[in-house]
Amino acid sequence: MISNKPLKRAPELQPLSHDHHHGLQLCWKIRTGMSKQIEPERIKIYADWFFKKHLKPHFELEEKYIFPILDADNELIKRALAEHRRLKRLFKQTSDLEKSLTLIEEELEAHIRFEERILFGEIQKMATTEQLTEINEIHSEEAFVEKEDDVFWK
Repeated sequence: MISNKPLKRAPELQPLSHDHHHGLQLCWKIRTGMSKQIEPERIKIYADWFFKKHLKPHFELEEKYIFPILDADNELIKRALAEHRRLKRLFKQTSDLEKSLTLIEEELEAHIRFEERILFGEIQKMATTEQLTEINEIHSEEAFVEKEDDVFWK
């Protein structure tokens, strides 16, 4: 039987989980904007800002410091890296915005759920104290600053 009990996240990984929370909020904002029939261009401006300001640095941190905790041949790491590449390509799309935004929303949410429910649990089990300390030193939590010039989701 699979337990629905939440995994106690190592304190050093909690800032990354908070980043994931903001990523899930992006997904919600895209869904909300689409349901309100907001012009896809407006949603894309916000999504691009979020990618540049938050998601890209998050991906870089994971790829440089978090993923190497597991072996490069690890299937979970291969999956996470493939999903990062796919998401980067989706954010670069400039045509058929409605379709690409829908795919970003769906794939980013699935990716975050995978990392939170599966990948981070494995990383947490394998990480040494030194590795966790390094992660903590590199990624201290910063307050999320919202882009409020066009809050289309409200």
